[in-house]
Amino acid sequence: LVLELNQVIIPTYGTVPDQQNLHTPEWVDFDDKPDSLFFKDGQRRIDFVLAYEDEGKKMTHKRSDRKKQKKKRQVYESNLINNGLQLEATRSVLDEKLIFVKVHAPWEVLCTYAEVMHIKLPLQHNDLKTRDSAFNWFSRLFRVDENIIKPEQEFFTAPFQKEHLSNFYIQDKDTFFNPATRSRIVHFILSRVEYATKNNVKKFGINKLLDTGIYKAAFPLHDSSFRHLSMDPNCPSERYLLYREWAHPKNIFKLQPLDFIRKYYGEKIGIYFAWLGFYTNMLTVAAVVGVGCFLYGCLTKDNCTWSQEVCDPNIGGNIIMCPQCDKVCTYWNLTITCESSKKLCIFDSFGTLVFAVFMGIWVTFFLEFWKRRQAELEYEWDTVEYLEQEEQVRPEYEARCTHVVMNEITQQEEYVPYTACGKCVRMTFCTSAIFFWILLIIASVVGIIVYRLSVFLVFSAKLSQHISGTEAIRKYLTPQTATSVTASLISFIVIMILNIIYERVAIVITDFELPRTQTDYENSLTTKMFLFQFVNYYSSCFYIAFFKGKFVGHPGSPVYWLGKYRNEECDPGGCLLELTTQLAIIVGGKAIWNNIQEVLLPLVKNLIGRYSAAARSEKVVPRWEHDYHLQPIGKLGLFYEYLEMVIQFGFVTLFVASFPLAPLLALINNMLEIRLDAWKLTTQFRRMVPQKAQDIGAWQPILQGIAILAVVTNAMIIAFTSDMIPRLVYYWSFSVPPYGSHSSHTMKGYINSTLSVFNISDFKNASKPFSPWFGNQTTCRQVYRDLRYPPGHQHQYEHNIYYWHVIAAKLAFIIVMEHVIYFVKFIISYIIPDVSQKTKSKVKREKYLTQKLLHENHLKGVTKNIGKIADKIIKGADSTFQPKDE
Repeated sequence: LVLELNQVIIPTYGTVPDQQNLHTPEWVDFDDKPDSLFFKDGQRRIDFVLAYEDEGKKMTHKRSDRKKQKKKRQVYESNLINNGLQLEATRSVLDEKLIFVKVHAPWEVLCTYAEVMHIKLPLQHNDLKTRDSAFNWFSRLFRVDENIIKPEQEFFTAPFQKEHLSNFYIQDKDTFFNPATRSRIVHFILSRVEYATKNNVKKFGINKLLDTGIYKAAFPLHDSSFRHLSMDPNCPSERYLLYREWAHPKNIFKLQPLDFIRKYYGEKIGIYFAWLGFYTNMLTVAAVVGVGCFLYGCLTKDNCTWSQEVCDPNIGGNIIMCPQCDKVCTYWNLTITCESSKKLCIFDSFGTLVFAVFMGIWVTFFLEFWKRRQAELEYEWDTVEYLEQEEQVRPEYEARCTHVVMNEITQQEEYVPYTACGKCVRMTFCTSAIFFWILLIIASVVGIIVYRLSVFLVFSAKLSQHISGTEAIRKYLTPQTATSVTASLISFIVIMILNIIYERVAIVITDFELPRTQTDYENSLTTKMFLFQFVNYYSSCFYIAFFKGKFVGHPGSPVYWLGKYRNEECDPGGCLLELTTQLAIIVGGKAIWNNIQEVLLPLVKNLIGRYSAAARSEKVVPRWEHDYHLQPIGKLGLFYEYLEMVIQFGFVTLFVASFPLAPLLALINNMLEIRLDAWKLTTQFRRMVPQKAQDIGAWQPILQGIAILAVVTNAMIIAFTSDMIPRLVYYWSFSVPPYGSHSSHTMKGYINSTLSVFNISDFKNASKPFSPWFGNQTTCRQVYRDLRYPPGHQHQYEHNIYYWHVIAAKLAFIIVMEHVIYFVKFIISYIIPDVSQKTKSKVKREKYLTQKLLHENHLKGVTKNIGKIADKIIKGADSTFQPKDE
């Protein structure tokens, strides 16, 4: 039977009957039972709902177009009935043009397709004894009350087979297939039933009918209102319980009822919330350590010697800095950066180094423990062998299968959508398109850099700084600060605009690739979107961290960008504070934008639809009509939720050395994100079609790649962006003889020794400032720590010995930090197994039971039948050769 289904039903998707032989749904009136989940007879459960506008009452299309749409719909519904589904049509209560077709799958259809789809179903109760964790008593304080949401019973399961029906744990045929499984089976059929044939090309599937407007919606039903229990005593009101015990803000500190979420929404939704909850819990540790490092910086900032020297009027007040741009910029006093140097002491401290090392190890623990947790969920949710056995080919792929190739494994002919040459052409085109759009993103980043370089001249002229100025506002509003903040805001706006464009581009490229399965499709799209988003979000941060202020020359010989714009310089304390500002604006702005886009827009749309419906009628409305007016889940489902969290994970790990409070902000955001996503799913959106998922897909290797890259970026931020290494070199080598004059190691004199001296008479005419020189001094100091010999030295303006010591120390630090952290990561990965011993035992026990119950019982039946046949043969032989009576 299964072979017959695979050869007939699935490839052909039914047949197109004659117009006279079309089967039509049963027409019934609404029975005024608003919470009913059944056909009018009260026996057959509604597994899916289709909605369309009556073609005879449409006024937006030509009459001929309406006839074509009606014929396609009628053929489609007839083929659904031919495939065993039962349909019942009801006109809308609020809109007479709208018609709802309710779909029910009988027992035989469910059994047939459960076998085709290799769905795992219960064999017997799990008889393995489980030992409670030592922390079970503590976690119970945060769990949902078991009297409200009862724990799911654990079963050993096996792929369903009709011939072994008696071996499965069937107490009631109506509940053997839960609503989520029923909806999944029906959606499988809906996606593969044909509605037309044109030029020998079959058109099929509910998705195409939705795209062309023949149907307005297709969705499984929520089982109740989220505001109150269902009036139907047979309804478990699972949606109401999910809202009350999971999505409501009062549950922000409670653990999620993951098994219940999986039961209602399917494994794909469940694995997302399991991962998000696990990530949020792990962030708690990182947030505590990050806050501790931040507080350490706050407590020690008053002992920051180099900041005290900057703010000291007798030290910083006597240091005159060279102009930061050509002609329009003026000389300025180092004390102007006093406030920023105090803030920098908070982030550029020894605690930052400790935290960067800690985060490199934390991310390894997070990924390794998540693998263990994921393995447990794979077993508990029956997805261990999902990819190999159960996932079906995408209908879009099947429709294009016109080329015949030889399967290397089975040595049989099979159909594929393109030849090897065609596949190479597609891959070449897609790869070229991806690189083109990435280069376009980089071009936008270059545009922001040009803006920064050009607008700095304007701010330097408008925000004129005088050496004797003491206005309080100039402590904070410096040209560098104004340029940094405005550029960060513009960068954020550009990022949001480009995201909208790149989303559509990535979908078009992936559709052109034509992946075979839905998992392949999502993994391919995930890789493309993350590449786009990675360059889009992180490029400005990489520029500030590793390029700004690194290639500027010196005042007598500056380096120009594009031959016109003088390269940017960092503050005397480095670019670390600017990187922190950039991160805060992007992360904060992104969180606000996402919440507006994900929560506020669906809420406003639903409120508008609700009030317009209420204005039309006060009638009793059925469950399917309530759900129809909710917002549909997009085709990509949870893709954007994952993308948002992975981008956040990148900010938390890649640049954490510049912002130790990032894990705390991420923790707060994620605690709200879990409840907002849950609230959105349970109250604002139609019920998603339940889908299987073995793991988080392509996001797992992306997270591992970010974790590896994070070690390098944080080591380089500490080495090249912060001022920690130059300070350590000065403290241990250049504050004492032979290079220094102090008798013991100290940080005194650090500022004066690290700001190189420049003779103002050496300015070129192209960069000489317009403003007059104040005082009798003939030199100024370079803004950045370039460590060059002073004027008059035989190697004037060349790098001095201090510079080469610092470079050597930076490179040594990067090598040592990377190797130490990578070694620790390797040891942790080796020690922590991906699958716990308890899970391994459960998997082995299940395989043993499957073999015993299904195969051995089947073998006994076959042996018994063979024995009967043998007895008959022997009896026949005896009668044949029995001697005749004489």
